[in-house]
Parts: sequence; structure tokens; C-alpha cells
Amino acid sequence: MSYSVKEIYVTLQGEGAQTGRAAVFLRFAGCNLWTGREADRDTAVCRFCDTDFVGMDGPGGGRFASADDLALAVRTAWDRAAPGGGGRPYVVCTGGEPLLQLDGAALAALHARGLEVAVETNGTIEAPAGLDWICVSPKANAPLRQTRGHELKLVFPQAEPEARPERFEHLDFAHFFLQPMDGPRQAENIAAAAAWCLAHPRWRLSLQTHKLIGLP
Repeated sequence: MSYSVKEIYVTLQGEGAQTGRAAVFLRFAGCNLWTGREADRDTAVCRFCDTDFVGMDGPGGGRFASADDLALAVRTAWDRAAPGGGGRPYVVCTGGEPLLQLDGAALAALHARGLEVAVETNGTIEAPAGLDWICVSPKANAPLRQTRGHELKLVFPQAEPEARPERFEHLDFAHFFLQPMDGPRQAENIAAAAAWCLAHPRWRLSLQTHKLIGLP
């Protein structure tokens, strides 16, 4: 299997339980809830995505012919950015929807290169066994098939009742985060998410800190 990748770059994780941790972001091209084209946004299942995952033209992007080629590119990006060493190399597989492409072969190759492997998924596809960190971000009107993991990170608020936080509290996750929806009503959404977390202490607030400090 070959792999279509939008970009590979090193930054700090800006969201959720791993906020502040150095990571390689491996952004796979493509998604099953939106084409990524603005002309299709109004008819998409997920209409609020703020990420460019179309094509393979980002830094480090391209088509990788094998799992080992992909893992080598990820490990090389880490080694170039973190020559001082220390800590386990960490890769966040994201998208779009990474589980359209992240398979057992890619996971094994990344592990063989010494990488701790995380995934950020919309949860519509079951994750392969052996992932070190699973973050699920459910979307309204989309089936949820990955119902366990390390963190559930819900973009908030979503208008549809099936995306209200209480619908997910029975699931098998260690951490529950609300992430205020970006956009023109961001300040209002932050206030609403903070109020929910205060009233429902199981939930924690996740801000996109990389945007706040100017990181990619």
C-alpha cells in the first residue's frame, strides 16, 4: 500500500492531554466527512473543519510507496528538529481522517523506527491494534465506531443534539475534553465551553494553544 501525505512537520502538540509535547505531525491527505473543498462545505457531514488536508503539497508531503519509506521520513523529520535527543520520539497521525490510510504495516514501521504513535481521528473507523495514544473527536451525523481510547476531544458547541457532551460520557476514555469551535464566534464558544466544564468537572477545557502562540 502507498500512502498519500499532505505534510510532515515538527511542532508542539497544541491540544488535549499532550499539550506542549514536541511531536512530528504526520498529516494524511483525505477525509471521509468532507472533501476539503470549500464548494462542498455546506453539504459535508463535518462543516467546521479548519484544516487543509487536500493534496500532497505541504512541507514533507508526497506519496510514499511503502510503510518503511513513510516511517523513515517521519523519523528523519524528528531527528533533524530535535538533535539534542531526550524523550521518546512522538508522532501524531492526523488528517483529514488518518485511519483511511494508517494501517498495521505503517504502525509497525513507525514503531520499528522507535516512535511512539498517536492518532487523532473522527472515530468513524476502528483503529488498528497497538496504537500508543488514541484521541477521538466525534462529529454530529457521523457514526462512532471507535468508542474507547485515551482521550475524547469534542469540538463545542455543535448544534445537533447527538453531539452534546453528555452523549459520550459512558464511553471508555481516560480524558474528556471540550474544545471551543474556532471561527467568528470563538470568544462566545470559549465562554460556553468553560461554563460547561465548570458545571461538569469530568470535562476539561482544551484550547488550541499552538494558534495562540503562532506555531503551525
